Amino acid sequence: MTRIVAGTAGGRRLRVPPKGTRPTSDRVREALFSSLEAAFDLDGARVLDLYAGSGALGFEALSRGAGHATFVESDRRAADVLKGNAKELGFGDVVIVNRTAEAFVAVEGEKFDVVFADPPYAVGDEELAKVLAGIVPRLAGEAVLIVERASRSGEPVWPEGVESLRAKRYGDTAVYWGQVRSDG
Repeated sequence: MTRIVAGTAGGRRLRVPPKGTRPTSDRVREALFSSLEAAFDLDGARVLDLYAGSGALGFEALSRGAGHATFVESDRRAADVLKGNAKELGFGDVVIVNRTAEAFVAVEGEKFDVVFADPPYAVGDEELAKVLAGIVPRLAGEAVLIVERASRSGEPVWPEGVESLRAKRYGDTAVYWGQVRSDG
């Protein structure tokens, strides 16, 4: 069972697509958001949840005060589950995009303060590097990127303009943080 850990929707359950996704565990989300809230103000933040699956990361951010979330998911069944979760939770400012992360970052659009990328573990380093590089023009000043991968995969290649902040392992899962450099 996947649930929202804290905030206005704390304790509420999320439906999970029947197959093909690997929701971030409650333990990892709790630790990730404790760190995120200690370092950054989520209040009103614009959040992007790439490879969204059930939307656990984006919905957790909304529950903790983010003002908007865009969920990008290529699998139609998972996108339908996302729509159901958004309706059930009652969050208003939600956009669900049913396309690949690569296609989403290839077009111009709104800017984001926090980006979560939790690709399937099978997504290779080169493919992930292209997605991360593609999202850079859509990052607000000092935006944070959080990438979840299998711990055996290693840190992602951060694009130009993004610096590595920290990395944390949780068993088979590793979470990597990057931030837009403020060159001022």
